[in-house]
Amino acid sequence: MEKRILSGIKPSGDLNIGGYGGALSQFVKLQHDYQCYFFIPDLHAVTVPQPPEVLRRRTMDIAALYIAAGIDPRKSPIFLQSQVPAHAELGYLLQTVAVMGELGRMTQYKEKSEGQASVSSALFTYPVLMAADVLLYRSTHVPVGDDQLQHLELARDLARRFNQRFGVELFPAPEPIVQTIGSRIKGLDNPAAKMSKSNPNPNSCVMLMDEPDLIRRKFAKAVTDSEGLVRYDWERKPAVSNLIEIYEVFSGLSVEQIERRYEGSGYGLFKGELAEVVIGKLEPLQERYRAWIGTPELDAVLAEGAERAAAAAAPVIERAKQAMGFVRF
Repeated sequence: MEKRILSGIKPSGDLNIGGYGGALSQFVKLQHDYQCYFFIPDLHAVTVPQPPEVLRRRTMDIAALYIAAGIDPRKSPIFLQSQVPAHAELGYLLQTVAVMGELGRMTQYKEKSEGQASVSSALFTYPVLMAADVLLYRSTHVPVGDDQLQHLELARDLARRFNQRFGVELFPAPEPIVQTIGSRIKGLDNPAAKMSKSNPNPNSCVMLMDEPDLIRRKFAKAVTDSEGLVRYDWERKPAVSNLIEIYEVFSGLSVEQIERRYEGSGYGLFKGELAEVVIGKLEPLQERYRAWIGTPELDAVLAEGAERAAAAAAPVIERAKQAMGFVRF
């Protein structure tokens, strides 16, 4: 069977370099080895309230950034989840084989609903829609970080349960592609916390659209330690290891090459050159983003991507409905 991937970035926040390392840079590599479908999961974004104008802007921003980062839409369709109705349809069908107990155990649901007076039912069921996204294209592999392994295991369970209940071999149980380097970029002020724009410290997070001087200032203020050694050791040197991981993602150098390069040099030179490495990657990305955003060409890419995705999804949703006994004319 052809190796196939579906993956995407939810348009619920502006992208930072953590999103580049954990997703965008990985997508660009994966497109050469797999049949890939890259989508913007806008239906997932509205599990929590989103101002409509903000959702529209972020959705198109991510689409433009996919192309700016190096995804080739001629090779891999780029589309909006909401433009392919089969996602929502299969999501409902899979809800009939999912059970309340397994959804209630989802860690992200517990974290996001904790302390909330009112939680949407969509937040509770969205792991099933996530499973539908993946299974709709009969994906064989899914790139995941540690925080998504539980959701992928649910997708695997639902695939097996559907096949067994209805006597079909429709859905493969997708295998995880667990990212190592780039999947755990942390805040520049706190290596124990994920890099996030919601951090009240503006220097904790480098955004993809930050200007060069701002990037330099943020890295200059990044926390390190008192040892003065550029060495990769997450247990003993998490702050420095975080910076090394960013350096590896944006330079293409290995950890060993980075350690040798800055042996005996201290942190000042290391942080200064790290800033330039990141700027060197982001400036052309920003230029390509500005060339695509708001253009009819971007709209056309998304329209064509949705057509190609819908064509791939149609026979899968048809087989699922037929297996379940729905009448078709």
